[in-house]
Amino acid sequence: MITRIVKMTFKASYCATFEALFNAHKIKIQNQPGCMHLELLQDLEHPNQYITYSIWKTPADLEHYRQSEVFKYIWPLTKKGFDAPAQASSYINKS
Repeated sequence: MITRIVKMTFKASYCATFEALFNAHKIKIQNQPGCMHLELLQDLEHPNQYITYSIWKTPADLEHYRQSEVFKYIWPLTKKGFDAPAQASSYINKS
């Protein structure tokens, strides 16, 4: 399994827009082949910082999602509100 963590910092004025975008497409992301878990976390001390935490069966499943129409639609709209570049990391689940 692969855990994908993406940290994003938004302009404060874009946070509500991003949350609405995420919530509107969450089911479509969760229904992608190999997606086992998806959640959105908001930093307690820095409310304009978010993390998406997702778990994928294989690296190929994650890559398939990143090439999907869903991702191609959501990512440009997400990046539009960035206040800093996103930081993404993928991890192999060892447990």
